[in-house]
Amino acid sequence: MRLKPVPEPPTDIDALREYRRAVPLVPGDTDDCCARLRRRRDLSDRQTANDWLAFLRALGLVEETSRGFVRADAEPTPERVREGLREGVLFAPEALAALDDASPDDPVTPDDLFAATREAVPRHERARDPDWEAAWRDRAARLLAWLALVDLAAPVEGEGDPASYVAGDAR
Repeated sequence: MRLKPVPEPPTDIDALREYRRAVPLVPGDTDDCCARLRRRRDLSDRQTANDWLAFLRALGLVEETSRGFVRADAEPTPERVREGLREGVLFAPEALAALDDASPDDPVTPDDLFAATREAVPRHERARDPDWEAAWRDRAARLLAWLALVDLAAPVEGEGDPASYVAGDAR
């Protein structure tokens, strides 16, 4: 199962470790874990904390048990994050495929990724948010930035859009 939340990426993997550490070692229910994440990472609201909790779970850094969520033993290494993105995040495989076809002259932008995945956005997401297209374009931008954080994508600098990417060194 691939999860849809993609929070704003941190500046580096070390910052991701702090998000993982904010999840308890002793299982706690979703509300407790979200409150702890909000408090320890200074997150703006419960929904943002819940998105982080789900995303950390997709990366294999948090586990859901019968008693609630708990910090996993896994450290957030670039390899682990790459694997988690590939295996657990909705539209990551599509983003990686688009990056494989990209070139510096024709890089992937968030708009390109959104266009490639638009029809696959879950129907309930479209129905519950009147501005769902903008939300999913933003999500595409964050996903590409996460892929760049772990060298699965590389930003293309220059005359074009600064949020343009090609396949990174770790591909």
